[in-house]
Amino acid sequence: MTDLIDTPLTVGGRTFTSRLLVGTGKYRNNQEMVAAIAASGAEVVTVAVRRVDLDRTKEEGVLYHLDPSRCFLLANTAGCYTADDAIRYARLAREAGFNEFIKLEVIGDRDTLLPDTDGLLTATRTLAAEGFKVMAYTNDDLIAALRLEEAGAVAVMPLASPIGSGLGLLNPYSIRSIKQRLTVPVLVDAGVGTASDACLTMEQGVDGILMNTAIAEAEDPVAMATAMRYAVEAGRLAFLAGRMPRREIAVPSSPARGMLG
Repeated sequence: MTDLIDTPLTVGGRTFTSRLLVGTGKYRNNQEMVAAIAASGAEVVTVAVRRVDLDRTKEEGVLYHLDPSRCFLLANTAGCYTADDAIRYARLAREAGFNEFIKLEVIGDRDTLLPDTDGLLTATRTLAAEGFKVMAYTNDDLIAALRLEEAGAVAVMPLASPIGSGLGLLNPYSIRSIKQRLTVPVLVDAGVGTASDACLTMEQGVDGILMNTAIAEAEDPVAMATAMRYAVEAGRLAFLAGRMPRREIAVPSSPARGMLG
């Protein structure tokens, strides 16, 4: 048993139990998506407004299979390459009945899918002024993260590595620096490939992880979603526990004094 007590994840005044957020893209079928989301234990589920049919009555659509009373639907602006596009689709999401939260993406390069920082800042300022609670996807850049917080983002979401790459956490130092300097929640988004990546990422002290491809493209998405659920919990607990210091010499686990001759 442990006496460690964690606080719940709170973003923009909304509190969640799970620190794992999941997406809805790339699944083989909707049934697999629903089963994987359930296995992940995630409460927040993202939906790409530009890529899905917003008619909730169509059985073949993603939204038909997502119950807003059981999961918190987070609209995102995936596929937007300009601030104007991202702003337009955020407004469309609100008109379509989504809540005031928006996961903001403004992509700057079609090959790497890396974010456009200038576009993100412009869109964040505009949407925050309109009452949106912006969760901004960005590079693992401290200055960009600080500027997004100043612009009104309720959460900043630096990447672990490029979208869909599965390369895992490439720069732990940058992620730790962002978390240490910001006052809003820091949620790592993109690049996590497997459970060990998720655990290592959470050990940096971040508030949560958003993932999609790592689960959807696994050979068994439901099993991977389960693994991710426990990896996020384990990484969080390890961070709270505080790891032993790294040393360049061996230190015996038992004291040398008092040994029998």
